Amino acid sequence: MPSLKALIIEDETAAAINLRALLREVDPSMQILEILDTVTDSIHWFRTHPLPDLVFMDIHLSDGQAFKIFEQIEVECPIVFTTAYDQYALDAFKVNSIDYLLKPIKREELERALEKLQRLSTPEISEYMEQTRRFITARAQSFLIPFRDRLVPLLPDQIAFFYTAEERVTVTTLDGRCFPMDRSLDTLMTQLSPSDFFRANRQFIVARRAIADLSVWFGSRLSLNLSVKTEERIVVSKARVPEFKQWFTGI
Repeated sequence: MPSLKALIIEDETAAAINLRALLREVDPSMQILEILDTVTDSIHWFRTHPLPDLVFMDIHLSDGQAFKIFEQIEVECPIVFTTAYDQYALDAFKVNSIDYLLKPIKREELERALEKLQRLSTPEISEYMEQTRRFITARAQSFLIPFRDRLVPLLPDQIAFFYTAEERVTVTTLDGRCFPMDRSLDTLMTQLSPSDFFRANRQFIVARRAIADLSVWFGSRLSLNLSVKTEERIVVSKARVPEFKQWFTGI
């Protein structure tokens, strides 16, 4: 049986070194083609190289969510995601039959993942990759919010704003529901459509559809009035007013 050729996409140096070492222990014949650490480099690599037999892919990369790779490239090979997600999010991976490795990666878990993939027939591999595509599409189009003992799906067009205070982030929907989020506003901005959402200031990301009207505020700033109640006034600084107006009008 020819040796497998694997690609590692991981932006944490220690995690990448650990995974490469474990792979050499578990399967010394496996060829590690390269270790990439950004969405941009990964897209370029897939466009300029033959597909590997297997990809180990971290979900959070230094320049955004790894799912952005699939917006540009059709990756027609099995993928094992590596993640530090909590148990609620991991349940979503299980439901969608996606292989994942929870960091820090353990040898026995890596062995199980490789054994599973080696047992798959060609039709099963095709179905596996189709399930991966469906899962990625769903992730790109919605958020799964851990809330109490369940996962609440939220589509972007249901969201009014994101708010952060005291190192906690919440999302508020257009119908006034509020849920805790497990990621920062910086991370959220890499997942949201820039034409639909605007980072108003350090505390707020607002949805275009939620803006009811605008008020001129002190010092040539703008105050955004939303269709739902906010924890505090949303003010866009004078320096960012031109950027906001360009975004809001689409000009």
